[in-house]
Amino acid sequence: MAHHNTVFSQILKLVPRHEFETLAKAHHHGRAFRTASRWSQFVCLSMAQLTGRNSLRDMVENISAQTHRLYHLGSAKLLKRCQGHVPGHQFTFKNTLYSMDASTIDLCLNIFPWAKFKLTKSAIKLHVGLNHEGYLPEFVTITEGNVADITEGRKFTFPKHSIIVIDRGYVDHLWYKRLTQKEIFFVTRLKVSAKYKVIERHIIDKTKGVTSDQTIQFVSKDKPYKCPIPLRRVGYRDPKTGKHYSFLTNNFELSAKTVADIYKSRWQVELFFKWVKQNLKIKSFIGTSKNAVMTQIWVALCMYLLLAYLKFQSKLRKSMQQMLRLLQLNLFEKRDLMALLRGDPPIIKNTNIHQLGLI
Repeated sequence: MAHHNTVFSQILKLVPRHEFETLAKAHHHGRAFRTASRWSQFVCLSMAQLTGRNSLRDMVENISAQTHRLYHLGSAKLLKRCQGHVPGHQFTFKNTLYSMDASTIDLCLNIFPWAKFKLTKSAIKLHVGLNHEGYLPEFVTITEGNVADITEGRKFTFPKHSIIVIDRGYVDHLWYKRLTQKEIFFVTRLKVSAKYKVIERHIIDKTKGVTSDQTIQFVSKDKPYKCPIPLRRVGYRDPKTGKHYSFLTNNFELSAKTVADIYKSRWQVELFFKWVKQNLKIKSFIGTSKNAVMTQIWVALCMYLLLAYLKFQSKLRKSMQQMLRLLQLNLFEKRDLMALLRGDPPIIKNTNIHQLGLI
């Protein structure tokens, strides 16, 4: 019968340790570690994420109980590895599509004073650029809660000809101009208070819910405007809800209906935040320092990428949540990882015939 290391060991082997150590040394700041190595911290926090541990005591007790199974864990370019297996996005165009958004994680002011957000609470903010090819968080930063979405959004370097979908929290006309100059497209909502003039009106297909398709230019009475380039305004009425939307984009090639559908797909980044908060440990923290909080969130995102990689590589129809539940229940079992995810029945060792009779 084939020998298998624990499921946890097989998962950690997906993270080449030499690459991990190289990246860790390149990005380490502050004092040297006293006892636990970077790899040991990563292993412990990974285990905490995959087993749903809620506290430091809970994590230590679980590790202690599994000490006899951890001897072989001596085994991070996870995103790049995932990208080699991802499916394409749902649209026919070949441009890479991103949804960009941020989500606030509330903290207790007394315990996390370094992350003061308002008078009575603390918070941190997770900023993500989600690639729709596999819904991978390709761009990520973590800041204090009072950092504006657009402040971090400007720092992301998207590839040429990509399309980014953003909500009205990213309104910055000068940034729109810079994206256009870099040949990066965007799709967003037009503010109701925006001042503009219509330069040209285009033919529309009202049967698809499109109410207008115009070339516009922002105007300002007081001073030269920061975005003097022509942009495109698309009016769209949702046939299901009857609600009307005005979209803004610098892409004049896509159909008006596709522009509306692109913005609708922005919901995927909201689903990403919801999944991570519900299934990984990023709302209750084992440590209270800024470094401890940041480390726990980054390890959580690493676990997300590992789950995504396993899903893409195995081509399983199971959801990532189903996969996570399986791993939580079998993390220290000595079974083949892929057989476990496929749902193959465990192989039972030969048992004495008399013992079977007693059963």
